[in-house]
Amino acid sequence: MPWYERPLLTVVRREYAAAMRFAEDDASAVMPAPPAAPCQLYVHVPFCEVLCPFCSFHRVRFNPAKTQRYFDALRREIALYHDAGFRFCDVYVGGGTPTVDADQLIETLACVRARSPVRSISVETNPNHLQPELMHRLRDAGVTRLSVGVQSFDDGLLAGMDRLEKYGNAEQIRQRLAAAQGIFATLNVDMIFNLPGQTLAMLEHDLDVVLSLGVDQVSFYPLMTAPSARHAMQKTMGLADTRLRHPMYERILDRMLPTYRAASAWCFSRNEGMFDEYIIEQDDYVGVGSGAFSYVGGAMTSTTFSLQHYCRRVEGGHNGITQRRMLSIRERMRYDFLVRLFGGALTQAQVERRWGRGFALRMAPELLAMRLLGATRHDADAIRLTRRGMYCWMLMMAEFFNAVNDVRERMREHVRQELETWNEDARVPTSAIGRVRATGPAT
Repeated sequence: MPWYERPLLTVVRREYAAAMRFAEDDASAVMPAPPAAPCQLYVHVPFCEVLCPFCSFHRVRFNPAKTQRYFDALRREIALYHDAGFRFCDVYVGGGTPTVDADQLIETLACVRARSPVRSISVETNPNHLQPELMHRLRDAGVTRLSVGVQSFDDGLLAGMDRLEKYGNAEQIRQRLAAAQGIFATLNVDMIFNLPGQTLAMLEHDLDVVLSLGVDQVSFYPLMTAPSARHAMQKTMGLADTRLRHPMYERILDRMLPTYRAASAWCFSRNEGMFDEYIIEQDDYVGVGSGAFSYVGGAMTSTTFSLQHYCRRVEGGHNGITQRRMLSIRERMRYDFLVRLFGGALTQAQVERRWGRGFALRMAPELLAMRLLGATRHDADAIRLTRRGMYCWMLMMAEFFNAVNDVRERMREHVRQELETWNEDARVPTSAIGRVRATGPAT
């Protein structure tokens, strides 16, 4: 473990835990003012065929008889944002597994495209959905990037994650990926490293397979889980050895960078113009669906994690927002600093347009610390990550999403009965859902 890793993680965990404290706010549900320019839209589809033990996202088991109402509400919420003046240029559909109901997904994409000047659509899927007919339908529906959750090409690890039986073994997945190439402008493969029981030799095998496939884009994520997911994973796979995280990441860079370029600290692309789903070009983004986050006008919001409450709210003519937190100017600057540099560079033009000269003064401690650490270099036109900085930013973004996962876990706990049963007859009082009790004052 590098000498700087422990103190860096200590600081960012404290800061991110404070930043993700949503407070009760009667104005939470008010529709935010639309930005002047089209922004990114995130669409959350929470349904999964298998609930993987490592996953901390908001998801429920797919029930075909009960999803129609949710998708109807999802399209209605998209229309509400359009009527309020929002326009969307890029769409990302995540989950869950958005492709579990292709007809509903395609109808939802058509709903967005009919209202906004959409230039790109990214959709997540699993290897068992790499079926020629479905992939061509998605391409014809406007999907430009398909992101496939593979996680590993080791059958033992796939079995430990409860993915082997449902999604196929390593060789089956490799064949499906090979057949999927060329259908979409970008085929992305999602991998995880530093899994429990994963060795450097296993990682080398994963890299061998990925590089032999020559897919357009590969995302290598460090394991990121909320406490409950870590406990579930420990039962079947044990604990991850965090001492392997740095040598594994260095090996990923050694193997990937000669052929691919770093689109971010954990995403590697063959060509220019291919994006990492976690890098948002616009200043604002909107999340629709149950358990989605938005960042608009300096405010971070979250929709209700109760699927029933979400449907009732939208059917009543409201958006799904139930939590809101206004970020201070300094917090917005730090968020910009984190996200832009995660993509490799924060340009002077971006700083001047958004913050002016106040950025250097307010962010002086962070700018100096990262420069002294050797994580950044200051060129005439931009601040850029060094190789050490790529590892630092990978750690920082992982901790940011761990903090988000902790929020998800707290919010899901308030609707645990509903999520476990996914039953319209479950009696969950409205007062107990849709909101999570504030964990502390907003800072």
